[in-house]
Amino acid sequence: MTVIETVEQLEAIYGVTNDASTVKVADHVTPLYRIFIEKAPFAALATIGPEGIDCSPRGDLPGFVRIHDPRTLMLPDRRGNNRVDSLRNIVRDPRVSLMFLIPGSGNAVRANGRAHLSIDPGLLDSFKVEGKAPRSVMVMNVEEIYFQCARAIVRSDLWNPDKRVDPKTLPTPGQILAEMSQNKVGGAEYDRIWPERAAATMW
Repeated sequence: MTVIETVEQLEAIYGVTNDASTVKVADHVTPLYRIFIEKAPFAALATIGPEGIDCSPRGDLPGFVRIHDPRTLMLPDRRGNNRVDSLRNIVRDPRVSLMFLIPGSGNAVRANGRAHLSIDPGLLDSFKVEGKAPRSVMVMNVEEIYFQCARAIVRSDLWNPDKRVDPKTLPTPGQILAEMSQNKVGGAEYDRIWPERAAATMW
């Protein structure tokens, strides 16, 4: 197995970056990048900590990531499983990355920077949905933002409804939990009650 060990070896294989790959990078949220963020109902949040890296899905109503100003993004932490992997990482290492996806769009927008967690009561209240506030808000200082070319989404045919996988062909969370716990947790009952439990704790 031949391994690339230096940046010089890598660049010899891939060549020089073209202008379109570099001029798209900004150090703040430009008016056109603002449109992407305001229309995005989904983002992947990448963080890093002493145990390693983590990438976590974040989804909400379109525009759920607030543009406070051209250099500041705010992401409310909605209800989840309380693992707080991403939040734990941010407390220890502020480096974060967000990748925004919009159903139907071939392009993704990526933002990199540093973040902290705020529990300011007024800020939390400003993110209320159905009367429920998040327990914290990630405040991100944008250091660079750019769009990702559409090749990956085009190759995957991600938004093609004819390519959707039948959920019945996939393992369920209940089945995975049962297998991992020797049937002490999960199972068919877990899957049965999950939709109702999730609906009641969405926000």
